[in-house]
Amino acid sequence: MIYNFLFPAKYNDTRGSSLLLVLRILFGLLLMHHGLQKVMNFQELSHSFPDPIGLGVDVSLSLAIFAELVCSIGFIVGFLYRLALIPMIFTMCVVVFVVFGHQPFSAKELPFIYLSVFIILYITGPGKYSIDHFIGDKLTKRTK
Repeated sequence: MIYNFLFPAKYNDTRGSSLLLVLRILFGLLLMHHGLQKVMNFQELSHSFPDPIGLGVDVSLSLAIFAELVCSIGFIVGFLYRLALIPMIFTMCVVVFVVFGHQPFSAKELPFIYLSVFIILYITGPGKYSIDHFIGDKLTKRTK
């Protein structure tokens, strides 16, 4: 069960997988940009970054960078796709519901869009143009 969840080998069609690839690249690069900015400004942000779940500013900033930068790479190429999406979804949940929780919707609109897209893409899977699909094909052929 976990094997099929992590490395699905069957997908509907080329058009659907192409759309998933475009969405992975687009939203992955957009989120990666935020992570790169955090890395480049780590020293300045370490004094002012929010600590919404009480882990400390440096840990919170490092976890945000991990989700936005490292997990975005896995998301884009489709490697451990759903596992990479979990920190990305969690980070966007924290931003939407905790960091910007009491602010008007206009302040949390962008992270809400990210959250919505990431949840939808988590459900749909990476498509056949992904490393997970390649691994799933190889594992399926080996077990037959």
